[in-house]
Amino acid sequence: MENVDDLIIKLYEIQAVKFGTFKLKSGITSPIYFDLRIIVSYPLLMNQVSSLLFQCAETAGLKFNNVCGVPYAALPLATVICSKHDIPMVILRKEAKDYGTKRLVEGTITPGDTCLIIDDVVSSGSSVMETAEILQKEGLKVVDAVMLIDREQGGRAHLAKEGVRLQSIISLSRVLDVLQATKRIDADVVQSVRTFIQENTIVTPPGLNGSPTAKKAQMEMSYRARAELPETSPPASRLLRLMEEKKSNLCFSADVTESAELLQLAEELGPLICVLKTHVDILQDFSQSVADKLSQLALKHRFLIFEDRKFADIGNTVKLQYEGGLYRISSWSHIINAHAVPGPGVVQGLSAVGRPLDRGCLLIAQMSSAGSLAKGDYTESVVKMAEEYSDFVFGFICGEKVSSKPQFVHMTPGVQMHLRGDGLGQQYSTPSEVIGKKGSDVIIVGRGILAASDRVKAAEDYRKAAWEAYLSRLSSPSQ
Repeated sequence: MENVDDLIIKLYEIQAVKFGTFKLKSGITSPIYFDLRIIVSYPLLMNQVSSLLFQCAETAGLKFNNVCGVPYAALPLATVICSKHDIPMVILRKEAKDYGTKRLVEGTITPGDTCLIIDDVVSSGSSVMETAEILQKEGLKVVDAVMLIDREQGGRAHLAKEGVRLQSIISLSRVLDVLQATKRIDADVVQSVRTFIQENTIVTPPGLNGSPTAKKAQMEMSYRARAELPETSPPASRLLRLMEEKKSNLCFSADVTESAELLQLAEELGPLICVLKTHVDILQDFSQSVADKLSQLALKHRFLIFEDRKFADIGNTVKLQYEGGLYRISSWSHIINAHAVPGPGVVQGLSAVGRPLDRGCLLIAQMSSAGSLAKGDYTESVVKMAEEYSDFVFGFICGEKVSSKPQFVHMTPGVQMHLRGDGLGQQYSTPSEVIGKKGSDVIIVGRGILAASDRVKAAEDYRKAAWEAYLSRLSSPSQ
C-alpha cells in the first residue's frame, strides 16, 4: 500500500484537513475539520485515494458485486474505482426524483448481490447506516464499508453492532502524529483535538443502553444486522437471516387436524413464510413419516418449524415430553415454547435436550386471549428468565415488544387484517399495528389464512403487510 504519511501531508497542504474552530452538522464546535470534497480538484490525488481504498478492500479480502459511494464526497471516489477495475456501480440520491422513474438508487440492481460502501470520513457511522438501509430495501446486501479516515469517535463499534464491518486507511491518531512530527501542528493543537474526541465519542451504540432515544434507534436495526450481533444466539440468528432473505416475517399457524392438509399447506405456503407453527397433538393421524415429510418441506421452502406445545411442567417431565413419547418433538421442530410458571426448571429441562440439537425456545410473556394473567410483574419475570438462559431462549410469544435487547425475537399471535374477536376470548390486532406500533418482529396468523377462499393469496397479503410495516419501521424510528 502506498505511503499514507505522504498522503496525510498532501491532504493537509490542500486544506482537506483543517484546524481551527468549526461548527459541525450536529451543532457542536470542533477543533478539526475534514473537507475531502476538495480532492476532486486534484486528479492525481483523487486517483491515489481511490487506489488506496480499493487496495484496502482487496487486502481485507472483501467480496462484493458492486460499489456505492456515500453522497456526495465519496461519489467521485467510487466512480474512479469502478471505472478503473470494471466494477458495477450504483448511485444513491439524497432525494428521489418526482419525475421519470422516481428512484432513490440508480443503476442495475440484482437482489441478493453484495454492495460495498465507500466513504471519505466516518464519525458515528450514521451516514453509512443510512446508505446501507436504503440499499438493503432495494434488495442488496451490505456487510462492509471502506473509509479513508476514521475519526475514532465510535463509528467502527456502532457499525459493527449494525452488522457492517468497517475498514479504514487512516486513523485520526495517525493524522495528528504525522502532522505533529513534521511540525505542521504543535502539541497544543494535538491535545485540543484529542480532548474533543474523548468528550464526543459514542461509547454505547444507539439502541443498546435502554434510554427512550436508544429504544427508537434500536428499532432501526434490520433483522440482518441483529442476526450479526455477537450476543445473538444461533437459533435467533438463523431466523433473523431467513426473514431478511425471504422478505417474510410471517408465521403461519397450521391449526388443522389431518396430516394431508398440513403437508399440503406447507407445500403451498412454504415460499411465503419464515415459520410454520404446528399443534401436533390435534392431528388425528400423526406419524413419524409425517414429521419427516414436514422436515423435507421445511428444507425445500426454507422455513422453520415451530411446535406450539407450550411446555409447563417440572424439568424432568418436560425433558421427557420434548425428547420422547409419540411425537419426539425435538427430532423435527426447530422452535418450541414454554410457560415460565414452573420456574427455571422448565427451561433447564428443555435446554438439556434442545441445545445439543441447536434448537431454540420462546417463552410466553403475554397471551392474546382476553383476561390473560400473563402481564405486569409476570411478564417482567419472564424477560429476566430469558436473559438468564439466553443460550437457549431466543425470544418471546407476546402481544408487544417486551425486551429492548435486539438479540431477542418477538412473535405475536392473534393477527387479523380486520379487527374483531372470535367469541372465545381471542383478541386480534392488525399486521401494521403489531409490527409498526407494538414493535414485534413476527406476526402469527392462523384463521386469517385458513378461512380464506384463496389461502395462498391471503398468506401473500399478510406477508406483504407485515414486511411493509417492518420497512416503514426502519425508515421511521419515531413510530
